[in-house]
Amino acid sequence: MYVYILGGFLGSGKTTLLMKLASMYTKRGEKTALLVNESGEIGVDGATLKAQGYDAMELPNGCICCSLSGTLQTALKNIKNDIDPDIIIVEPTGLALPHKVKELVNVSMIDPDETYIIGIADIQRFDDLVKKKEQFFKMQMSHADFIIINKKDLARPGQIEEVTKWLNSEFPNRPVFSVSAKTDENIDQLYEMMR
Repeated sequence: MYVYILGGFLGSGKTTLLMKLASMYTKRGEKTALLVNESGEIGVDGATLKAQGYDAMELPNGCICCSLSGTLQTALKNIKNDIDPDIIIVEPTGLALPHKVKELVNVSMIDPDETYIIGIADIQRFDDLVKKKEQFFKMQMSHADFIIINKKDLARPGQIEEVTKWLNSEFPNRPVFSVSAKTDENIDQLYEMMR
């Protein structure tokens, strides 16, 4: 069982990416479970995901790396026992620290083969985020296995190169590439990074 944790600030495109990855794994014939942590965000909830045919569980009203840590571990155990998926994709709230979620995944009893963090940077709001919440953003990306710059379709000329350079300087030796989860631009590169 492989676990992917989507890490990124509010509005970075985690839910759109979650849907793309779930669809990719379903097409590959792999049993996929989704765990979504809604904390007052506007997004796709567990009921909507279930209506689209996905095995989904929603953890509302709290952060899975903080106040809902026990709930997360219970949910993961239930997913393993009830669904026994090949892949679990976890979408924490945009205020979560993905490495804390990874710690909880790894200490729970689901025995993942591998747990990966996908860091998601929002090109549209990148400058504001780094200006106002740089330390928090760095903490969110600090343990990412790779970082994607999302919303490539909305980037101004030269912006992808600027942000890539910044990310490479802050997180050396991490793959960084840009995609548009909305338009599928460069999404194949992301799929190639996945198990």
